[in-house]
Amino acid sequence: MTTQAPEASRTETTPAATASATRRSGSLAAIERLALPALLVLVVLFFTVYPASREIYATSANVSVVLGNQSVVLLVAVAILFPLVAGHFDFSAGATAIFASVVAAAGMARFDLPVVVACLLALIAGVLIGTVNGLVVSRFRMNAFVSTLGMATLLGGLIQWYTGGLAIVGISQSMTDFGSASWLGLPRVVYVVAVVLIASWYVLTHTPYGRSLYALGSNERAAVLVGIPRPRYTLIAFVTASVLASIAGIIVVARTGGANADNGMSLLFPALTAAFLGTTGFQPGRFNVLGTVVGVLFVAASVSGLTLSGAHDWVDQVFNGLALLIAVGLSSYLRRRREGATS
Repeated sequence: MTTQAPEASRTETTPAATASATRRSGSLAAIERLALPALLVLVVLFFTVYPASREIYATSANVSVVLGNQSVVLLVAVAILFPLVAGHFDFSAGATAIFASVVAAAGMARFDLPVVVACLLALIAGVLIGTVNGLVVSRFRMNAFVSTLGMATLLGGLIQWYTGGLAIVGISQSMTDFGSASWLGLPRVVYVVAVVLIASWYVLTHTPYGRSLYALGSNERAAVLVGIPRPRYTLIAFVTASVLASIAGIIVVARTGGANADNGMSLLFPALTAAFLGTTGFQPGRFNVLGTVVGVLFVAASVSGLTLSGAHDWVDQVFNGLALLIAVGLSSYLRRRREGATS
């Protein structure tokens, strides 16, 4: 004998309830996508009206300086996106940028090479570094976290050995003119970075290669089973990262008039912060170019405002560290939630 549950105890999903849940889900998704840009706007508005910073913060001169200085960090951040999208870290990007700047500056200052040749050598150095990183990770299956950190340490040692800890100066005047010149009120290097950003965005979002990288980063085993050539695509991702980092190094030379003996960590950590902050906007839980751009601008706008407000020097490092911790935590949470929603 069977018993039938009372009609009142049955749980039925009506079309109206489904539509309401869909609207709530869509509204929450929209809030998540736009939260980071909205936060950037709030930060800019706050320091624009804050008495200690309002006289300088929103001026065209300060905006131009911030954008020019952050162009290098933004390029390094976009560079590390390619391995990150594929599921790998590249901790050598900052060191690669500094190494490329040393190659370019030394070519011009110490060997009297033309600007084009010196820059080409810097790009070739980036290709070689990226190839080594890519082969180690894709062919020998070494952990990218460890191997790229080792590459960064190696490059830092080579930089110290060659420079003796001293800056390289005396580069071509045309190079410094390009780095210091402006067009339509913005540094020329900003337009170079904009072209790279647009190209990177297009590759990652509108090409089969970019979609394959996202597939590898989401589920490598499934991606390989459907025929994606993991070793080759991973190698290309690391080479692309190193080439973009080398372009950042060339811009360092143009902006500063030389190259400093640095290990690149001052570029790497802000870039990582921006990349992980970027996963909280536009495409929550996924590394993306637009989010990374906003992440860089958010950190730069915040640090600039704090500096103009009279904050101590250590505030910059503390802010970057806290932002990185929060960004990694939010990125992990959003990624788990997105994977849970699609499983």
